[in-house]
Amino acid sequence: MIDIDKEKERLPQSTVQKISKGVENRPVSVRKGIRKNSVSLSAYGTPLVWLTGGLLSVAIVMVVGLLVFILVRGISTFWPGPISRFETWEGSVYMGEITRTETFTPSKEQIGTLNPEAGERAEQFLSRGKGQSFRRLVRTGNFELTGEHFHWVPEYEVKSYSEPEWAILLERTAWGRFYGILAGFKIDGNFVTEDPARAFQLFEQHHRSIEKNRKKIMNLEKKEIGGLNQKVEQERLKVRSLSLKMEEIKRQQGDQSESYRKVDTAWEQAKTHYREVETQANEAYGKLREQIQALNQENSRYQFVIDTATGVRAEIPLAEVVRGYPANKLNIFQKVGIYVDRWIEYLTDYPREANSEGGVFPAIFGTVVMTLLMSLIVVPIGVIAALYLREYARAGILISLVRIAINNLAGVPSIVFGVFGLGFFCYFLGVSIDQLFFTAKLPNPTFGKGGVLWSSLTLALLTLPVVIVATEEALAAVPGSMREGAYACGASKWQTIQRIVLPRAMPGIMTGMILAMARGAGEVAPLMLVGAVKLAPELPIDGQFPFIHLERSFMHLGFHIYDVGFQSQNSEAAIPMVFTTAMLLIVIVFVLNLLAIRLRSRLQKKFISREI
Repeated sequence: MIDIDKEKERLPQSTVQKISKGVENRPVSVRKGIRKNSVSLSAYGTPLVWLTGGLLSVAIVMVVGLLVFILVRGISTFWPGPISRFETWEGSVYMGEITRTETFTPSKEQIGTLNPEAGERAEQFLSRGKGQSFRRLVRTGNFELTGEHFHWVPEYEVKSYSEPEWAILLERTAWGRFYGILAGFKIDGNFVTEDPARAFQLFEQHHRSIEKNRKKIMNLEKKEIGGLNQKVEQERLKVRSLSLKMEEIKRQQGDQSESYRKVDTAWEQAKTHYREVETQANEAYGKLREQIQALNQENSRYQFVIDTATGVRAEIPLAEVVRGYPANKLNIFQKVGIYVDRWIEYLTDYPREANSEGGVFPAIFGTVVMTLLMSLIVVPIGVIAALYLREYARAGILISLVRIAINNLAGVPSIVFGVFGLGFFCYFLGVSIDQLFFTAKLPNPTFGKGGVLWSSLTLALLTLPVVIVATEEALAAVPGSMREGAYACGASKWQTIQRIVLPRAMPGIMTGMILAMARGAGEVAPLMLVGAVKLAPELPIDGQFPFIHLERSFMHLGFHIYDVGFQSQNSEAAIPMVFTTAMLLIVIVFVLNLLAIRLRSRLQKKFISREI
């Protein structure tokens, strides 16, 4: 290192004076930099490294925090809590599960609605809390009796609080949950016991057989009766198709032509066969209805007798009860059993009570089918487009415009794609298909409405730019020496692309597919227009011929979150389900991406080992 003071001593005094005078004549910022012998902060890279690293850490913390929040709220949804009973100073009684507690400042109007004694106690309570109190949101249920699902209970109104030993919770097929004190058990309208313990034993004894009967009823209604209706409908469509064909021949050739007589004979035969099938179906339908009626009568023999918090004694048929338990008498193992049972129901059953309870299996199935179908559509189209742009097309104005259009498509709002899908796929292409191939079903549309096929095509257009850009980058990453080596060996351009370029670009193509799946699986706005519905009892794939029904509407987890969170009558009860469904959607997208990443890793290892 050079010592400046020693160097000054070696130089002549006149030279040192000239240098000092020149430095003084420079700008202040330059003089300060020279005097301090320092470098500007912007010249260092370390602050920017720390800045970008810090921002990345903040982003990671935010993402992880959001995922943990959703995970915690989603996992805790199905844990059974205790049932609490509140009696207020005004004489009201509320009983149910505490779902939320918060601090609030009551207004003078709220205090003024209380009776004088309760109002005086409230003033004393609030004076100790400096004008603030806390309140509990109690899920009271019993909607058919009270007209509300939840009720806020401020702490200053509570006269007494307890957890009754035999408070019971019933999850029902309709009207939501029911809370009360178990008062007895009836069979055929007669009291068998009024002892709560014995009543619950009888419930556990008979509920399993009632569940079996309910599943038999659903199977008879959905499969047996549904199959009969499908056979009758097929025969009806044959008759209508021949009738339309007769009208067309009559208009073109007249009703005396040979073609008309042949179709007329076939129409008479089809009509006769249709009547026979309809008669047989009606007979079979009557027998099935008798079986269903017998099962319903068997289920209706058993009733719970429950005393509600408002003093009303209610009789709840066991046929309406999906699950029931005395919440305040459960040990940890029983709570875990109920928790696991609720999760199994959630993942494998159909929704009920306006989608706020029950399962989401149709939504899981629809989301996976739609995402996989979208991937099968978008990847070949995107790869072919990228191959043409990178390997075949010559650089020019047209190709530049195409690339600009692709980049612009990536920024178009998703709802615009939904409007395009509704107009082009449903109202134009779908209606045309119906007029050509499904005339007999008109005016009821088959493809001229939203369905899983049109939803997949719409999202394929939405994610197409992602696949094209990723594929082009993967193709550009393949060394040119490999292409030249293939040409030197006598391979044609397509052989070079097929055997050299595409295999080595496949990991990059898989990356594009992963990004497309991640975006497409979470989209909701386009699906609201082209296929996703609140409830779809029939799945896109089932055991009925032709087994794959791409024209059917479907349920989607993203739309389910929107519907439950913002369109539900019972929004407070739906809040936990929103977090649970969001967690499930994240898990499904993660699993699909994990499978694609695993496949990409195998492809990378395969071709790297070949090159080595």
